[in-house]
Amino acid sequence: MNEHASPAVTLIESSDGVIVAAHDYGHNGPTIVFCHATGFHGRYWDPICAQLCNDFHCVSLDFRGHGNSSVPLGTSMNWVGMAEDLLCVVDHLNLDPVLAVGHSMGASSILLAEQIRPSTFKSAWLFEPIVISPSTFTEENSKGGSLAASARKRKEIFASRSEAYERYASRPPFSQVDPDALWAYVNYGFSDHAEGVILKCRGEIEAQVFESSLTTIHENLASVQTTVTVAAGGDKEGPAQIAPVVARELPNGRFESFVEFTHFAPMENPNFIARKIRDELIGTL
Repeated sequence: MNEHASPAVTLIESSDGVIVAAHDYGHNGPTIVFCHATGFHGRYWDPICAQLCNDFHCVSLDFRGHGNSSVPLGTSMNWVGMAEDLLCVVDHLNLDPVLAVGHSMGASSILLAEQIRPSTFKSAWLFEPIVISPSTFTEENSKGGSLAASARKRKEIFASRSEAYERYASRPPFSQVDPDALWAYVNYGFSDHAEGVILKCRGEIEAQVFESSLTTIHENLASVQTTVTVAAGGDKEGPAQIAPVVARELPNGRFESFVEFTHFAPMENPNFIARKIRDELIGTL
């Protein structure tokens, strides 16, 4: 179980009445903001932040509908809102200059935030950002498809966090992830419930996030002038196929492939990913 990182929590007002939880791991180096994937939360970055806190000031956040964020009933899960959540954290904590690390939807939110407010980020490291274009996905698949359907069927209640951990660890995709990373996800991804524990990001919210994945990010990639490394795994799934295209279309983008990993690389080998982030982002300062 990961006990290496114990960040301070700040609750920050975002748009639409959302209250975002920001997790500040401390240190006085250059700031990195970490942005999570759909269905996750800021604390699954704990093992990576523990490796980087000697060199960087690490901050992660819980996007609306995830983790410890507070979301008014009926709030849209449009990804513009995710970008606004990220920008409110940057503003409230006075993060300047700021580097950014994102995974999946979190990576996309960094690109969208940079399009909304250019030069917010000095550089970024993105693992398999979800950037939909007509050439990569059909309209049907770009609106959530089977991912949304699976999310709505997801088991949400377990007798305990230990039971949830054992269930996740026994089957893909989590059967291949680092134990510390999985414990970080389970420990902070559930809240106490009358029947045991319940997922903080409920299946319906996760489904709505998947269904909102059709954004304007692709058509505005040329406006992102910041230095961006786009990384991908080798599973040949949709996000891995998108990544090199995104890197090519970014004015200052470069692509890096880690063929031994899947879409969940930040959880599969946190120490390796932390080293890659350190090497890439230090080089941009």
